[in-house]
Amino acid sequence: MQPIFTNDAIVFGILMTSLGFVFYTESIKTGFWAKFYKYVPGLFMAYFIPALFTTFRIIAPEWETENTLGEVVKNKSQLYFVASRFLLPAALVLMTLSIDLKAIFNLGSKALIMFFTGTIGIVIGGPIAILLISIFSPETVGGSDFDAVWRGLSTLAGSWIGGGANQTAMLEIYKYNPSKYGGMVIVDIVVANIWMAILLIGIGKKDKINKWLKADTSAIEKLKEKVIHFSKKVKKNPTLTDYMIMLAIAFGTVGFGHFASKYLSAFSASFIASMESQSWRNIFSFLGSSFFWLISVSTIIAIILSYTKAKNYEGAGASKLGSIFIYILVATIGMKMDLNQALENPGLMIIGLVWMTIHAVLLIIVAKIIRAPYFFLAVGSQANVGGAASAPIVAQAFHPSLASVGVLLAVFGYAIGTVAAIACTILMELSATF
Repeated sequence: MQPIFTNDAIVFGILMTSLGFVFYTESIKTGFWAKFYKYVPGLFMAYFIPALFTTFRIIAPEWETENTLGEVVKNKSQLYFVASRFLLPAALVLMTLSIDLKAIFNLGSKALIMFFTGTIGIVIGGPIAILLISIFSPETVGGSDFDAVWRGLSTLAGSWIGGGANQTAMLEIYKYNPSKYGGMVIVDIVVANIWMAILLIGIGKKDKINKWLKADTSAIEKLKEKVIHFSKKVKKNPTLTDYMIMLAIAFGTVGFGHFASKYLSAFSASFIASMESQSWRNIFSFLGSSFFWLISVSTIIAIILSYTKAKNYEGAGASKLGSIFIYILVATIGMKMDLNQALENPGLMIIGLVWMTIHAVLLIIVAKIIRAPYFFLAVGSQANVGGAASAPIVAQAFHPSLASVGVLLAVFGYAIGTVAAIACTILMELSATF
């Protein structure tokens, strides 16, 4: 069904108005809104309000219309593309200017442990979900040849461990019926976004969660304090010149990132195609993604800039400017969430929800055992499930200086995504034919 508003300029105005509403109401320190935001984080509302607009078809990420010949034409909003390809890398640059790489490495091994726990949760979650659902509804996990459900679920494994490039690789490897692939995409979007919403809500209760986990947050707090202290040290009243230079640094880097990613992805794709082994081609397929190189190049340049005087622009509000871009990205991600889609294929949706629950439970168990902070649980999960587009969002919700931690872990996800997804798919095939 066509939404009420299809013009991106109008939709962007609606999204910005909703963000303004969230920030204004969150700034009210008395009465209803003070009590409301005590339990519901503003970041979650920035995500949830656009989702409601989409659910009630006020706006939509994509829709279909008929042309004069009666042919169905697919239309798509470009707002998420712009936010993820321009604003996200710009935000990462601005937030990384004040990074202390040594301090990030001093966060210890718990970040990696939680990341790989999240990966294992996805790898074993798929086959366990198939076994559980097959007890009650064997037809839901059935199908034969290229219509087999486990083939379709392989694309979810690729997406939830790596990202879009890994998801596409799994579709190519297992040749799932393209006409049914759309159903898997819906499960991917709905389930991943529900889990992200839960994580965002948890951020508002992070102190209670950390207390229950008996977590040692000293390394994280030390890093935050170090950045806050540096920010205060170089703090200045920003001028128009400061803002223009910060935007020049951010979007100049993004522009170079796009330029470099075009050639790096093309070179990588041709190199991968020259490999004799199909298995090796599948494993390194993520290197052919221009988005992977865009994020990687932008982050690397930002880290290099953090060793120059550009670092001092944190005092002029570089990370705050980056946070604005992140919130716009959050709103466009929320716009992709249509709660009505959860009812379109309940069987597949239940598989996805059980799968994600197993991932979550394993993360909680391991976090409790090793006393890992909620930050590592949330970011470790999103580095798998959400990739480079979502992990920085969750990380910066704890503190802007931590956004780069999400990016670095997400790169691990890209690297191991296809291999881990293949392992998951083998187990799912065995479970489906058990």
